[in-house]
Amino acid sequence: MKLRSPMPELDGATEWLNGQLTKDDLVGKKPTLIHFWSISCHLCKEAMPDINAFRDQYKDDLNVMSVHMPRSEKDLDIEEIKKVAAEHDITQPTFVDSEHKLTDTFENQYVPSYYVFDAEGQLRHFQAGGGGMKMLTKRVNRVLGIKE
Repeated sequence: MKLRSPMPELDGATEWLNGQLTKDDLVGKKPTLIHFWSISCHLCKEAMPDINAFRDQYKDDLNVMSVHMPRSEKDLDIEEIKKVAAEHDITQPTFVDSEHKLTDTFENQYVPSYYVFDAEGQLRHFQAGGGGMKMLTKRVNRVLGIKE
């Protein structure tokens, strides 16, 4: 997905955890962080406390949602996804993408990966990999209009 691309529709979920969202729920109100992760991804689990901190710290100013992107057959077990999500305090709406429909729409190849959209639904930042929380924080703060 290229920068300044509009947020795609959130179609094709195998299941939703913690509530279901549509693009209309997110665009036009406040910026959005969409976070791709997988239960088999060690770096994803390490990053969860940071994502949860974003969710909690900016709950009034930032939408946060997760997308579970399976990387193998073992990642398709919905009960295991629910268990890992609970273990890592993932309380935000989570799109379970067992058929890679949203993953393909985003042209996403990585977990963890982060997409930051502004309030109008334009992609402002993309980042992949385990590190770089400072950069992600900077980009989130920029779309929120927070001076560093």
